[in-house]
Amino acid sequence: MIQFCDFNLAAPLQDAVRRMGFEHPTPIQTQAIPPALQGLDIVGCAQTGTGKTAAFLLPSLNALLSNKSKNKNSRMLVLVPTRELALQVGDHAKQLARQTGLKVAVVYGGVGMQDQERALRAGADVVVATPGRLLDHINRNTACFEHLSILVLDEADRMLDMGFLPDIRRVLRVLPPSARRQTLLFSATMPPYILALTREVQRNPVKVEVAVARPPEAIDQKLYPVPKHLKVNLLLHLLNHHKMTSVLVFTRTKHGADNLVKKLKQAGVKAATIHGNRTQGQRVAALEGFRQGHYRVLVATDIAARGIDVEGISHVLNFDAPGVAEDYVHRIGRTARAEASGDAITFITPADEPMVQSIQRLIGRKLERCNAPGFDYGVEAPSYAKPSVAELQRQYATPRTTSQRWSQMLGGRRRR
Repeated sequence: MIQFCDFNLAAPLQDAVRRMGFEHPTPIQTQAIPPALQGLDIVGCAQTGTGKTAAFLLPSLNALLSNKSKNKNSRMLVLVPTRELALQVGDHAKQLARQTGLKVAVVYGGVGMQDQERALRAGADVVVATPGRLLDHINRNTACFEHLSILVLDEADRMLDMGFLPDIRRVLRVLPPSARRQTLLFSATMPPYILALTREVQRNPVKVEVAVARPPEAIDQKLYPVPKHLKVNLLLHLLNHHKMTSVLVFTRTKHGADNLVKKLKQAGVKAATIHGNRTQGQRVAALEGFRQGHYRVLVATDIAARGIDVEGISHVLNFDAPGVAEDYVHRIGRTARAEASGDAITFITPADEPMVQSIQRLIGRKLERCNAPGFDYGVEAPSYAKPSVAELQRQYATPRTTSQRWSQMLGGRRRR
């Protein structure tokens, strides 16, 4: 069996890998690291939670150590779609680079720019950034990529689906051309528009695919048909009658997430929410509280999902079906991480049947439908749970274009 030492990484990186408890590389790491160490462009596709971050960080940091530079220009840029993912990737990079002398800066919106400016001006070898905030720094001349040698697009499908392509192209215009850099593109899904992007940013990339668009087998996936006005009741029933210790719940909208948390708290359930309208401090506090077990339930929207990396999530529950089938894979991939097991429950109404069919085609299997034992599906829901006509129209309107979908997800404003 292949071990990390077989990659002949620099000694500080091997020490970091051992310190972090990694011994055997995952399939995506086994296939992606060797060609990346050769300086080749990579298109890597693997399910969530399989180690894509280390698959691009290890060979990239190794390359930076092999070609040390005395100037303060950044030599590696990692673009990610959300603040949470920026913090997650940045923390991972700092752990791996701890004994290398390489400096890592994390750049994202929702906070002041001064600390980020100081980190960039001091000379950050590696910059992990969301596109919008990075452009702010570029416009203020606090970020320089004249000597950039490695570009990484992480969760590329999500960035494009969120409408970041114009920002990405603006960033690309200030970077060295593709012939002078190595470009690594990683994602959990690989729709056609991602393959089109590769032709813009890469040179004859090596394609690495591992279990594309397939959730981990350790996840027990079930569908729960339920009338929309009984969703809250069913969720409370499951929380009261099942061993659900750490539950990540997904809603379609920010308003829906806030409303659900309010109802959970009224029922005595410790819950928090994380979405694009929350401040960075609120998002960090909610995520850390969930990680520490202070909250039993964390309610999130898809915009924040990619950065939620919490061990021990027992259940992922789709209170609302996702807007696109690929999001289902990303959502339920938050459980059963690091070879653990987990459960994924999706509440569905008749309006969700087309999406169910799309999900089943994507993952290549039919999902089991269940009724919750002991739950009275004929009970009259509390009046506050009954949806208004306006709410139904807002939550179930189907956006026709990416920009419309973006506007619906973020309430008409893009959050950087």
